[in-house]
This record gives sequence, structure tokens and C-alpha cells, in this order.
Amino acid sequence: MAQTLVTVSTRGQGLYEFTEAAATFIAQTGAQEGLLTIFVRHTSCSLIIQENADPDVKRDLKAFFARLVPPSSDPSMAYLVHTLEGQDDMPAHIKAALTATSIGIPVSRGRLMLGTWQGIYLFEHRDSPHRREIVLHLSA
Repeated sequence: MAQTLVTVSTRGQGLYEFTEAAATFIAQTGAQEGLLTIFVRHTSCSLIIQENADPDVKRDLKAFFARLVPPSSDPSMAYLVHTLEGQDDMPAHIKAALTATSIGIPVSRGRLMLGTWQGIYLFEHRDSPHRREIVLHLSA
């Protein structure tokens, strides 16, 4: 068993890949088999595993979620009550609720068992820059 904390600095809404940080952590443990649990310690961002080959995928995902959950200033979001922290805050909580705050990835032969084009991303849902803490926990 091993655990570490990774910090991802964001520049606003979007996907921030940290696959390499997770792979490095696994390599440093020397573990050959296990389960990597990844947990983000925030309520206005999330985690996803997604394609990391074509940058258009990240752009399209960001655009889709912006259409699905617009800012609270949008007339369609007039029903929201939690608006004191900015027009992007409650929509960020909704987007995080629709995705995941924790992911499990098998480890075999000392490597993450991700597919060829898969990467691990922090999905930032706020407009402002943030420093997001992500826990990596390896269970053998």
C-alpha cells in the first residue's frame, strides 16, 4: 500500500491530463499488481478517463458540458439558489455531480492498465485558476 498527493494547477475550465504523474507514482512504489484509486478533494471539479490523442476531444467535451450546464447567469438557470460564489460555481458543482470524483485503475506488471489512447484528466469546472489536490492510493 502506498499513497501520495498530486497538485494540478488549472487556468480555468478544461481538461488537465496527469497520467504521467500517476504512472510515475506507480513506478516509484515498485508494485507489480494492485489497484490505483484516484480521488479529487474538491466539489467543483472532477476526474475522467478520456482519449488523449486528439485535442479536439477535450475541446468538444468542454463545449458539450458548457451547453449542458450553462453559467447561472443564463436565463435557463434562473432556478439556482446557490449563486453567491459566482456564476460558474453552482454549474461547476452540477458538472462534478454528473461525472466522478474517484476512479479506480488496475495495475499489472508495474503499469497502469489504461488503453492505448486513454489518459487520466482533472476536469476543471470553474473559470478561475485553482490548485487542485488529487490523492493517489495504491492497494496491493
